[in-house]
Amino acid sequence: MNKFLIICSSCFLLSYLSYSQVNELAAKKYASTISEADLTRHLTILASDSLEGRETGKKGQKMAADYIKNHFEKLGLQAPVNGNSYYQKFNLYKVKRGKAEMILGKDTLKNLKEMVYWSDNPMKKEKVDLVYVNKASKEDLTKFSVKDKFVVFQAEGQFTPVLQRLEESGAKGALVLAEDSSKMSMVLRYGQYYVTNGSLSRNKPSDKGLVSVVTYKEMANKIFGKPLEKLKIGDKAKAQLSGEVNVEVIETENVLGFLEGGEKKGEILVITAHYDHEGIKNGEIYNGADDDASGTTAVLEIAEAFAIAKKDGFTPRRSILFMPVTGEEKGLLGSAHYSENPVFPLDNTVTNLNIDMIGRVDSIHMENRDFVYLIGSNRISTELHNISENINQKYTKLDLDYTYNAEDHPDRIYYRSDHWNFAKNGVPIIFYFNGTHPDYHKPTDTVEKIQFDLLKKRADLVFYTAWELANRENRPLVEE
Repeated sequence: MNKFLIICSSCFLLSYLSYSQVNELAAKKYASTISEADLTRHLTILASDSLEGRETGKKGQKMAADYIKNHFEKLGLQAPVNGNSYYQKFNLYKVKRGKAEMILGKDTLKNLKEMVYWSDNPMKKEKVDLVYVNKASKEDLTKFSVKDKFVVFQAEGQFTPVLQRLEESGAKGALVLAEDSSKMSMVLRYGQYYVTNGSLSRNKPSDKGLVSVVTYKEMANKIFGKPLEKLKIGDKAKAQLSGEVNVEVIETENVLGFLEGGEKKGEILVITAHYDHEGIKNGEIYNGADDDASGTTAVLEIAEAFAIAKKDGFTPRRSILFMPVTGEEKGLLGSAHYSENPVFPLDNTVTNLNIDMIGRVDSIHMENRDFVYLIGSNRISTELHNISENINQKYTKLDLDYTYNAEDHPDRIYYRSDHWNFAKNGVPIIFYFNGTHPDYHKPTDTVEKIQFDLLKKRADLVFYTAWELANRENRPLVEE
């Protein structure tokens, strides 16, 4: 009996080793299809002047979307949106604030001079009763109901969360007294930008939302007839306010290519990069070669490697969704739309691997090019972090730098790319990043500065990690 068990155990071990060896050989074979030549070809097109900087909703972004869609179609990837489309289309709303003013008796506060109309909600000329609520802290709001009232409060630090709290409390509007003149100057700059350039939002502005205005704290005396330090919660004043808001509807799209898996095809691995960039500013094209034509190019090549593998009979056990997204530069809008309208349930999404800028070297690593920053790998799943480490050690041996993964890092990179919209929904993520450089968000982020040999190594790391995640027995364990 014991001899029989020993024989069976030996056969199982040999079988396992054989599968493991075959799997490793296959991974290396298909990683080799990711070539510097193909990476160069794709990136040169995506970051060319003809695509005009790929600004969300503009002609160049549409051209990039078509290029990506045609590549997915050529590979034989499925079009998963409504069963027949590679495009997940949605509307954005470009908001431009126009004329606005607040009349206080004989005094008139003009927009972008004494005040900034901060809201995206229009307001016709209307009389409003103003009520002072100190700093509108949670404690202040227990002393006074702001429901249906237009309140005045002193800003202390970021005032956006206070506006949100007031809206949730049912306030009709808010007049913010800026913390100091330097903060007001910053608000004026932002106000001028939004009047000139507008802002993009996934939500259509409505006159039912909270109306907000920002002004100098010294205006308290004109508003209430007494200085700020003498105001008490509940003090009242009257004003007349108007604010013009113009809205343009813009259609944009994520591009989705789906490779169906085998026995675990209901579980989905999502690989993302954003294909939009800054467009044209002051007559200069912002090509965005590193940000993020490099990541998009990597997704195209990784998709091709898996498609070739499947045609050769190496179907991954899990399905893979390759998804270059739009609107990242405007506020992670494309990934936010997908996370709220997923084509495949987020509960079935085992991991998101997000690639945003992997073609360059930052100043810290000039002496060690073979690196990549990893962000978020251990935030939701320690097992995912360990898988990533093991894969790198086995195949690519890059220096994995976790500097930006520190929870107290001031740049807060963890919250600033498309993986965040998966992470906040409990999906394990890894974000691959090369750090910033002097050409970040400048027209000088161009193709000739991309280091394609390094782009290849980093794309290989993502591919090998995806190969493991798509084929292993269990999905990464999510910690409670």
